[in-house]
Amino acid sequence: MALREILEHRRSIRHYDAEKTIDTDRVKACLELATLAPTSSNMQLWECYHITNKTVMKALAKACLNQQSAATAQEMVVFVTRQDLHRKHAKAALTFERENVKRNSPAEKQEKRIKRWEMYYTKVIPFMYGRCFGLLGLLRKILAQCVGLFTPMTRQLSESDMRVVVHKSCALVAQTFMLAMSEAGYDTCPLEGFDSYRVKRILKLPYAAKINMVVSCGIRKPNGVWGDRFRLPFGEIYHHV
Repeated sequence: MALREILEHRRSIRHYDAEKTIDTDRVKACLELATLAPTSSNMQLWECYHITNKTVMKALAKACLNQQSAATAQEMVVFVTRQDLHRKHAKAALTFERENVKRNSPAEKQEKRIKRWEMYYTKVIPFMYGRCFGLLGLLRKILAQCVGLFTPMTRQLSESDMRVVVHKSCALVAQTFMLAMSEAGYDTCPLEGFDSYRVKRILKLPYAAKINMVVSCGIRKPNGVWGDRFRLPFGEIYHHV
């Protein structure tokens, strides 16, 4: 399908057809495509849990308030943020960028560019993503306000702000997955109505992991979509500057 066809096909499905199954390997392939989604600083602080076990599916449906979209799903994917892994991911990104610079930069510029990446991933990233009961975020915010008096500066650096950054990146991944599923002829529904504590307990997730989104998967029934799609008039949201 062309992009417009994919976007028009993708709807939030409320009722899946129990008689039509989906290929688990193909869903996994769509998740692999989702790894191509952009994330802030390429930190990729997310994980996905592909659920096919019927017992776990039933428990998750209950944790998702027994919504039809969850109760009738063939499979489910839970997208999780992992801000606690920022040091590990920063180390991996730095290892990649060192070699990336060597492969793709002129020899005379390599040392300077590698040092810049080292500063970013060993100093800046740990400072930005670190947590200390809100105190580190407060320090970042104060520094940003001071520096911002003299030069343009990122202002949203509190611990809650950084939590939003991580969830935005994860949401881009989830959206990419849903579009890949649509291109494959499958249907999805992103769910935000769920008991996050129960979902974490069912999946045995660590304390620091946060649930971003639960996506149900399957093939829609004819009545699986709640009527026509509503969107605000484009003129109300489009501003040309």
